[in-house]
Amino acid sequence: MQALAQSAVANSALAKLDERSREIFRQIVESYLATGEPVGSRNLSKILPMTLSPASVRNVMQDLEEAGLIFAPHTSAGRLPTETGLRFFVDALMQFGDLAVDERNAIEAQVAASARGQSFESVLADATQLLSGLSRGAGVVLTSKSNVRLKHIEFVRIEPERALVVLVSEDGQVENRLVPIPAGLPPSALVEASNFLNAHIRGRTLAEARVEMQKSLDQARSELDGLTQKLVEAGLASWSGGEPTERKLIVRGQANLLGDLRAMEDLERIRLLFDDLESKRDLVDLLGRAETAEGVRIFIGSENKLFSLSGSSMVVAPYHDSQSRIVGVLGVIGPTRLNYARIVPMVDYTARVLSRLIT
Repeated sequence: MQALAQSAVANSALAKLDERSREIFRQIVESYLATGEPVGSRNLSKILPMTLSPASVRNVMQDLEEAGLIFAPHTSAGRLPTETGLRFFVDALMQFGDLAVDERNAIEAQVAASARGQSFESVLADATQLLSGLSRGAGVVLTSKSNVRLKHIEFVRIEPERALVVLVSEDGQVENRLVPIPAGLPPSALVEASNFLNAHIRGRTLAEARVEMQKSLDQARSELDGLTQKLVEAGLASWSGGEPTERKLIVRGQANLLGDLRAMEDLERIRLLFDDLESKRDLVDLLGRAETAEGVRIFIGSENKLFSLSGSSMVVAPYHDSQSRIVGVLGVIGPTRLNYARIVPMVDYTARVLSRLIT
């Protein structure tokens, strides 16, 4: 709702701006994105592509301030864009280029190298680190374990009444979970349960396997021993019986956010962001919102509660499986003065490279 309100304000402001006002506003924002510092009317009059006196520039800046697009951080200081102004600039004025060929090749080569002999989760971690390094921000990836396709399951008794369930997914991920087993369960029941599950889960997601298993169990109750039935149900329930949208969150490169601090308030902003990242829940919720969109999404400052105090931004894009289903999102977190024009195509291209890898 906050983003919609800011977009409405920005659109209203856009309709009132003439070419001169837009150019002055553009210079203020671009200066902020490059330096993080406010810019004054005297300096603006020198860099504008049109001839205007500092007094004329000040008059336009006053109009921009009244429109809610810029503000003065201190008395007698230059001006900075507001969050509404940044949203207006990103949505209406910024021109997003494409990645250079060498940048594309670097992303493809690093993702391909990570994919050799590693699980897809490791590839995601490497892609997160890659985005962090390229953007000098924090890289984030959110994937849903419920979308992982299964390959193999096996039961291993470790105690008289407990067994280890080993689940292997098609992308190489391995998970182990402990489940209770009935007292006196013969070794043959562990083998039978493993065989039964493997005959029905291969190539399916957990959600699909749960539906299929329910049908198969209803049909096979007369064939399976009662103890084996309980073991089969326990094995599947150890994954699919919990949250249906269990998440895996990867964050890399938080230290990059400490590399460009200019004042104590910057340090406090980053401390608040680190606290937000540590809690993770709000970040998972925010990334989950991006899963409903097909393209790149940009969250700026207080448009979402996660960044309302730290004044940060996030650029994220979904990645897809072979059926074009969204299976996760990845992106970059940084200060509101992110280099959006570079980071947006970078995140978008990395997401597409990961999607091709899945297919």
